[in-house]
Amino acid sequence: MTYSCDWIPGLLLLQEYSGDWIKYIEAVYNHFKADFIVSSPKFQNKRVGIMRDPLYQQKEFTFWHCTSEGDKEDERLPDIRRCERIRWPRPIIEHSNDKLVRCWRNKRRSEKRILLWFYEDDYLVVLTERKQYVLLWTAYLVTYEHTKTKLLKEFEEFQKG
Repeated sequence: MTYSCDWIPGLLLLQEYSGDWIKYIEAVYNHFKADFIVSSPKFQNKRVGIMRDPLYQQKEFTFWHCTSEGDKEDERLPDIRRCERIRWPRPIIEHSNDKLVRCWRNKRRSEKRILLWFYEDDYLVVLTERKQYVLLWTAYLVTYEHTKTKLLKEFEEFQKG
């Protein structure tokens, strides 16, 4: 798939690892590690951090949130579409002012969130605001039409002020 921007990387595909899930998930993790542990992106001059604990299989909480899905933390299942796009959160964060990224703030429960929606592929990056930095909370492909409608409405409301 090609995109109308040159800053979004290609997908990281399982077949590039001969279908070997163990090798693949390590490659996925290595990209995550390079983008968020070895170095950190900035969002509006604030460092982007990650939630490290609780570790699962020696990998950080945020990694699993960006590569798996499910409501209960101990029952999350790998999501191949999230894994394929593991190289996307950092460039989306770094290009949050690009016309292809819709950026807005909202509140979920007591958390102040920043949503970055690369709507050309319906991919959403969710950050959580802290005083001195922001946390990468999760990132995922938006697949349900009702969710897309909700996000668009929320974005438009934010735009109005």
